[in-house]
Amino acid sequence: MRGMRSGSSDEAGATAVEYALMAALIALVIFGAVAVLGSNLSEFYDCTATAVGSMPETADC
Repeated sequence: MRGMRSGSSDEAGATAVEYALMAALIALVIFGAVAVLGSNLSEFYDCTATAVGSMPETADC
């Protein structure tokens, strides 16, 4: 019985490591997406604000 208990605690440690690796991977993906899309979104919002501010004229977005 003692062998089974020590084996289950090793699995719990491995599970915690797996969750930590998954969280780190998700954080990297989010960081990459924000870095890539951030400037595009900023340009889009600036263009939209310009278009709304100058409604009689047409804006090239």
